[in-house]
Amino acid sequence: MASLEQRIDRLESLDEIRQLAAKYSLSLDMRDLDAHVNLFAPDIRVSRELSGRAHLKRWLDDTLRLQFTGTSHHIGNHIIEFDSADYARGVVYSKNEHETPRGDGGTEWVIMQMLYWDNYERIDGRWLFRRRLPCYWYATDLNKPPVGDNKMRWPDREPYAGAYHDLWPSWQSFWAHPPGVDEPQVAPPAPLDAFLTTMRRCAPEPRIRVR
Repeated sequence: MASLEQRIDRLESLDEIRQLAAKYSLSLDMRDLDAHVNLFAPDIRVSRELSGRAHLKRWLDDTLRLQFTGTSHHIGNHIIEFDSADYARGVVYSKNEHETPRGDGGTEWVIMQMLYWDNYERIDGRWLFRRRLPCYWYATDLNKPPVGDNKMRWPDREPYAGAYHDLWPSWQSFWAHPPGVDEPQVAPPAPLDAFLTTMRRCAPEPRIRVR
């Protein structure tokens, strides 16, 4: 049985991590890049060769100026599980809107549905992102529903598939095994703080591709 102090710490940690995700959205949409990069671990990995908040700020500056006139990130479902008092993981849904320039000088309004697989670390008393793995379901012009395959549809790019379902074995299993005549079997509930691990079928932490 955890002590009262440990239980209070866990509640405070949950709230701080939820605030971390909300601060991510606000600081990104308002282009406060200093506020944004300070939500990440000081040694955050940016590429194979580069780490640190300064390099993350430069990458964000270049990306946001080139690809987006404006953005709005709306976060939803947030599941958080702890590996220890100072390490946690989470999944956060995000519905996003983007004003996006086209190569011909026009503009499109691209809507997106995605989720983040997060790893959090408490460093010097503050919860920070250790990494964020974006998994996309679709991106498309507001007036063009993304029916069919390759739902990621940005201006001036060929459509491609996102990774929205890739972390979850249940997605492929559901479609590969239609119900039979036998009575369905129900697995036991996942242990506390192991809901995500159980849904991942105990697979290792998902990898993030480094540029």
